[in-house]
Amino acid sequence: MSVPQYRRVAALALAAGLGLSLAACSTKSDDSGVAGGKVTITVDCQPVGAQKELLKNWNDDVAEFQRQHPDIVVKSVSVGEQCNNPPDFTARLAGGTVTDVFYGYMTDLAQVLDSGQAMDITAYATKDTIPTWDSVDPALREVFTDGGKLYGVPVKNYSMGLIYNRALFQRAGLDVNNPPKTWPEVRAAAKKISALGGGIAGYSEYSAGNTGGWHFTSLLYAQGGQVLSADGKKADFHNAAGRQVLQNLKDMRYGDNSMGSRQLLQWGDLLTNAGAGKVGMFIGAPDATQAIVSQFQGKYQDWAMGPLPGQDGPAVATLGGGEGYFFKKGLSPEQVKAGLQWIAYQKLTPGKGQFDYARAKPQNYPVGLPQPLLFRTGSDAQKQELDLRKANANLDTTNFAAFEANPVPIKGEPRNAQAIYAVLDAAMSGVLTNPNATIEALLKTAEDKVNQLLAASS
Repeated sequence: MSVPQYRRVAALALAAGLGLSLAACSTKSDDSGVAGGKVTITVDCQPVGAQKELLKNWNDDVAEFQRQHPDIVVKSVSVGEQCNNPPDFTARLAGGTVTDVFYGYMTDLAQVLDSGQAMDITAYATKDTIPTWDSVDPALREVFTDGGKLYGVPVKNYSMGLIYNRALFQRAGLDVNNPPKTWPEVRAAAKKISALGGGIAGYSEYSAGNTGGWHFTSLLYAQGGQVLSADGKKADFHNAAGRQVLQNLKDMRYGDNSMGSRQLLQWGDLLTNAGAGKVGMFIGAPDATQAIVSQFQGKYQDWAMGPLPGQDGPAVATLGGGEGYFFKKGLSPEQVKAGLQWIAYQKLTPGKGQFDYARAKPQNYPVGLPQPLLFRTGSDAQKQELDLRKANANLDTTNFAAFEANPVPIKGEPRNAQAIYAVLDAAMSGVLTNPNATIEALLKTAEDKVNQLLAASS
């Protein structure tokens, strides 16, 4: 499970370049984390200052949790957008600056284990520390498990579909209740939306910061392809499915000029444009609309979602993934239990933390989205969460009816996902920034690099 050497070097270089900013996130405590009869834990990914209501909610949750658990002190650490930037996460791992309880993607288990900083929490994750633990989807718990040992707790789960701007659809004469179901239909709609002018992109796409490779993977799944061979030892995208993904984008980018002139977009770039009403469609998970509203000043009534399009019919599959929290190796049993109790309160209890829909309803924050899907269908927690979501919905849930009514089979992320996504970024950026780029050459180069990566990590 070794991380490829070139990523190690890049991570160390980034850590050195970030210097004091990373050092500021370092959180050293005594051996037990216990002082004056209280257990202290540090937790990252506190909302950034610009997210005022979310930050207040977080701080209120910390205060209430500490009131209920007077023997626990939660110290919040904000690492800004680093929580949405995989290379920065890798740098914090390499620099040894992760917090006691630290955020990571579902794709991060291998590199967290390879860093030597992950703690086995199997013995501590029980109904005593997480009352809803039996309701958490076993498949999600398995994502954070290796060799029968649990190293993390899932706190969010998603699958991708087609997100579209209803206001722009209406202006372009498109049916706001009938989103495109195939890529030819996406292309036709994108042309009509971009024809509105004003710098509007009919369809927008990522191509940097590992996000391009992430989306390439979902688009590949829609075509019936897979990133790796069945045994996980070879790249498996230099084929008709991979060519079709890049050809669709090339046709829209240069044949139709419907994707806008600015490319090399990362997560925040695309959503900033979407919040400004400059994006007609993009692929993403339901919570992308939350980010558009809460972080990028968008209006949730403008956004709707349909299933991920296939080439000439329904998509064969779509990408599913999510995130969770790991525990830094060397914590005391008291700290691990405290961290699990905090996660239970803030992330896994219907009516509390991220599920406090009654609190979120009057705020500028969408309630009613079909996400996060954390709990096993039919479980008590799943029923409670669904009832609370419906009772407090502050958006028109029919805008997501097409997505919910036409579920696409979910396919997980490949082994070494973030490293592979970094390689595939180049294929995405190449086809979106160079009209003379050769799709075969882009895929062959990516294939060779992924095969080298897999050989180095075996």
